[in-house]
Amino acid sequence: MSSGALAGSDGVLRCPWALSTEDYVAYHDEEWGRPVHGDDALYERLCLEAFQSGLSWITILRRREGFRAAFAGFEIAKVADFTDADKERLLADQGIIRNRLKIEATVANARVLADWPAGELDELIWSFAPDPAARPVPRTLADVPAVTDESTALSKTLKKRGIRFIGPTTAYALMQACGLVDDHLADCAARSH
Repeated sequence: MSSGALAGSDGVLRCPWALSTEDYVAYHDEEWGRPVHGDDALYERLCLEAFQSGLSWITILRRREGFRAAFAGFEIAKVADFTDADKERLLADQGIIRNRLKIEATVANARVLADWPAGELDELIWSFAPDPAARPVPRTLADVPAVTDESTALSKTLKKRGIRFIGPTTAYALMQACGLVDDHLADCAARSH
């Protein structure tokens, strides 16, 4: 079976992972791999990637609005003020993934980030974006790494700064989702050319 770009029901060539559900098609075409900037926006992606750890991304994608409602729109300053009562509320919230360690990390990370100057999270994350010209364009899914030197370095740097639940694989997923790298396959219509 080919692992290159495949045509969807509309005839458009896409990365194969995007074809299993309409939710994935929309996410793939409109969001994945497009540049994301802003501390709150990147904090949201960081949190959602952490919640995804060990689960399918579709599980998170379909609950994203629930996560946004539960976590005050992922505004760092608001989540940093969450109390133990808020954490208990989150553990009972069926609109999100109710994992105590991930909820604790989300609140703890907001508290760390609330002390950073505005724009620092954005600047730090984007400082790990590799030179696109130095990366080969992936032709098949086998050409797309799960971890890179940059994602390993980003993970280590964030951990040193007190951020939790950010291993090298999660860091690379963040880099892909937020457009630091373009891992749309060579023949994918969503690839920036």
